[in-house]
Amino acid sequence: MVSNGGGDGTAARRLRRRLDAARLEGPLIAPGAYDALSARLIELAGFDAVYLTGFGAAASLLGKPDVGLLTGTDMADQARRLVLATHLPLIADADTGYGNALNVAHTVAVLEQAGVAAIQVEDQVSPKRCGHMSGKGVIDADEMAGKIRAAVDTRRDPDLVLIARTDAIAVDGVDEAIKRARAYREAGADALFIEAPTTEPDLERIAGELAGEMPLVFNRVDDGRTPHLSHQRMTELGFAVVLFPVTALFAATSGVRAALAGLAAAGAPPAVPPGTFDEFTALLGLPELRAREDRYA
Repeated sequence: MVSNGGGDGTAARRLRRRLDAARLEGPLIAPGAYDALSARLIELAGFDAVYLTGFGAAASLLGKPDVGLLTGTDMADQARRLVLATHLPLIADADTGYGNALNVAHTVAVLEQAGVAAIQVEDQVSPKRCGHMSGKGVIDADEMAGKIRAAVDTRRDPDLVLIARTDAIAVDGVDEAIKRARAYREAGADALFIEAPTTEPDLERIAGELAGEMPLVFNRVDDGRTPHLSHQRMTELGFAVVLFPVTALFAATSGVRAALAGLAAAGAPPAVPPGTFDEFTALLGLPELRAREDRYA
């Protein structure tokens, strides 16, 4: 198994310690990375974890929306790249687990081997949709609980964090989502992720009923369905993890579109580029690689 842990333990152990400390330190902020470069930029910006976003991976690898087109192999390969690019704990979006409980077991084994610190599995029907799209459906809660038990039984490292996500709010409402979250906790999930609440009172209720039971994940999607709460408010409500899955993706897309529009209009790059060639290669670690090369020459 690949490990991107530092001297203070494996990445999974470091992530667990940070989740345990959330009540004192506030929620862990995990920006979404869609490729190895964005993961490296997240680390350089000083964050303590990175989230492999399925939405961003679909956009980056396929140029397609997040509608269940990525395979488990696609995501495992991308996870390996991100683990190698950064020392941060990686939270991996594993969609529905790509099938039944046996498929989930295989997905967990492959992602754990890739070196991820946490794996998120959701209860949508397959093919899934982005959690902030319309037209979602969910599988039976007992079937999802079986998937979670399979994930628990499969992991080799007990520190590997298993996150159970439910998309039931969009289908059956808040009551059902909370009921499912508790069932998934009983099945062995380490953290709960109720996707796409649409009002602040719903968020307050979810946090009020579940935050004292186990770590909760808040998904802060730019221009998504869920209200955008302040960091202070999320801390007050007791969320342990806040994901920003598409912030970097949207920023990168906007920047590339603007640069290409300028190039198309003027026939040349912008007069004042955002950085130099040497600055960019240094950001990617070229000086360190040169030093290592000299060491072994």
